[in-house]
Amino acid sequence: MAADATLRELASRLLSARRVTVMTGAGVSAASGVPTFRGADGLWRNHRATELATPGAFAANRDVVWEWYQWRRSLIAACMPNPAHEVLARWSQRAGWCVITQNVDDLHRRAGTRDLIRLHGSIWELSCWSHCGGRRDPWRDERIAIPPAELICPSCGGPARPAVVWFGESLNAGDVARATEASRCDVFIAAGTSAVVYPAAGFIDVARRAGAFTVEINPEQTDASSAVDLAIRAPAEEIFPRVDRLL
Repeated sequence: MAADATLRELASRLLSARRVTVMTGAGVSAASGVPTFRGADGLWRNHRATELATPGAFAANRDVVWEWYQWRRSLIAACMPNPAHEVLARWSQRAGWCVITQNVDDLHRRAGTRDLIRLHGSIWELSCWSHCGGRRDPWRDERIAIPPAELICPSCGGPARPAVVWFGESLNAGDVARATEASRCDVFIAAGTSAVVYPAAGFIDVARRAGAFTVEINPEQTDASSAVDLAIRAPAEEIFPRVDRLL
């Protein structure tokens, strides 16, 4: 359990900050029951996420990829925002406070987070596989099982794909720009993420160069632990409510 003195230090930093940014990863949603799809528990019909979440897999067999994503939707639909999501949603209502997430489950959105920056998109949105000019922006469809005949772009009639960033794809430049600007803050917290994969790993560097007090909240030590000012070894769903009570 994190020491009270450590949490008081973080709370003090937050109280004096004008700009606060929190970046979340899979660890924040794990307490809600969202699987990480890595390791042995990431297998689905003998496929790993790294085999299915790629443009090549979709091009080769989009029916299988969509079946996997609809199965994932069914799991995520049964999950609810946990205390970490709820606290961050309240914090996001404050001027200058921002949440960046690497998660695609939209639990932050369901909790009411304002101006959320979603680096990897949303599993509840679709986009045109062909990037047609008629439908540049993703569209939302929260049905768990979308009929195959309806998995098409409403503009060009071509295949629709999950509006998430797959392995081998670049993040949306606009989202990266927003996240980079948000990282120029007074306090930067990385929660439930190893924060070692770029460009997400670069946001801690941006924060540090801007003079921010940097914090990691994670039950396990990561490669980023030695680079932050304060490393808290505990789950986000425990730490954020405790800090919130001190504010």
